[in-house]
Amino acid sequence: MDINLRWHRKNSYSLATLYPLLENAGFARHPVDGIMVYSFSTAQKRSIFTEVSSSKTDSVYIAGGPHPSGSVEETLGFFDYVVIGEGEETLPQLVDTLQMGGDVSKVAGIAYKKGGSIVYTPSRQPVNLDDYPCFDCDGPRSPIEISRGCPWNCKYCQTPRLFGHKMRHRSIDSIVRYACCYNDLRFTSSNAFAYGGDGIHPRLDKVEKLLASLAELEGKTIYFGTFPSEVRPEFVTEDALELVDKYCTNKSISLGGQSGSDSILRQIRRGHNSEDIFNAVELCVDKNIVPMVDFIFGFPGENEEDQRITLDMINWIISKGGKVRAHYLTPLPSTPYENIVPAPIEPDVNKLLGKLALDGKLTGKWA
Repeated sequence: MDINLRWHRKNSYSLATLYPLLENAGFARHPVDGIMVYSFSTAQKRSIFTEVSSSKTDSVYIAGGPHPSGSVEETLGFFDYVVIGEGEETLPQLVDTLQMGGDVSKVAGIAYKKGGSIVYTPSRQPVNLDDYPCFDCDGPRSPIEISRGCPWNCKYCQTPRLFGHKMRHRSIDSIVRYACCYNDLRFTSSNAFAYGGDGIHPRLDKVEKLLASLAELEGKTIYFGTFPSEVRPEFVTEDALELVDKYCTNKSISLGGQSGSDSILRQIRRGHNSEDIFNAVELCVDKNIVPMVDFIFGFPGENEEDQRITLDMINWIISKGGKVRAHYLTPLPSTPYENIVPAPIEPDVNKLLGKLALDGKLTGKWA
């Protein structure tokens, strides 16, 4: 059976990682006969479920990624198999087993239906990132994943539920090897400034060793701590920003603030307070680095006062020359907020956010 990865621009990073693991795999923009592999998020589920359910192809459908991993039963209403969590070991073994007509129950890390019931095979241990490629240098590429996992337990986030609470890091040698494949270097991590450490206590010596090694490569521009990665506010220090100034191209930093209300930050188990956000923004401004801060509206129990406190912080950040991205909470599967109804945004708050957006001072999607 032919193997095809369902190509979608929004999923290109994960598909770039999977592509070199599957020999002779191709890409398809719609279902075709053979083995179809999908990776998708919750925001894409409706269109993908509709596509698969209406397909007339003779295909075996495999799903992986954030939504299938967190919502196995729902996904198996449309797909034949779900790869749960990390796919580097599981997906190639499942594909090989299907092509050889083998026993899928021997493949760890998957779920499938048998006799109307869902079968879960034993879970796998977290992978060593160095054992697997970031991408194929001659194929589709993605930002270099330098770390995986997160020790924090934010109630809205899937990362620790999918990848574990222990941070794992790709070695500097491996990162440098993939950095040679292109010139515009960008990275993925739940917290770029946590590279080399446990995600709670910074190891800036490890961060500097990484950045210094990358800076030795000729003709490279280094973007660190900015999209598609971010940093936690309490990790923003003078020393950390000096490393960005010394080695990197970017003049902005992506900060995950999430709320200006300390009561909301405690409730969502964010692990930092509002003062950490204020301090991070001040430090960035002092270093002539633009803080780009993300906020989420709609947390359970969030009231008008909480939203106005956040709005006050947003206005303060903008007054300092920072930039803000606003979002509305999406309840994600496998998180404590999976089944909640997000709090509504108060009309006056929504109006003021809209005015900031019209004035070009705020971006995002919060409605």
